[in-house]
Amino acid sequence: QVQLVQSGGGLVQPGGPLRLSCAASGSIFSTNAMGWYRQAPGNQRELVATITSGSTYYADSVKGRYTISRDSAGNTVYLQMNSLKPEDTAVYSCNAVIQARRSSPSRNYWGQGTQVTVAS
Repeated sequence: QVQLVQSGGGLVQPGGPLRLSCAASGSIFSTNAMGWYRQAPGNQRELVATITSGSTYYADSVKGRYTISRDSAGNTVYLQMNSLKPEDTAVYSCNAVIQARRSSPSRNYWGQGTQVTVAS
């Protein structure tokens, strides 16, 4: 059974930094793309950033402020958030495309979500 467990998040003042982590564990044959999504109250879930073995993607709203990275094993993804703004307030969820076994297809897995609140 594959699980994604998030850590980090909380309350931060505008302009401050915050770091999120998301670790995949369990039966994992290979981890492909990993990423972060967020959803603010009343809004649709939006893609924030993704990372594969060769590239990264950022939403325009976070470009230059957020950095996504992975550990050397490739099963933990981080989101370093700098210069945070009140409009960054949302529930952040990690996502990973994981192949649990060589014989199984890749599937999407989600973390439990964590609240990030940017306020003074």
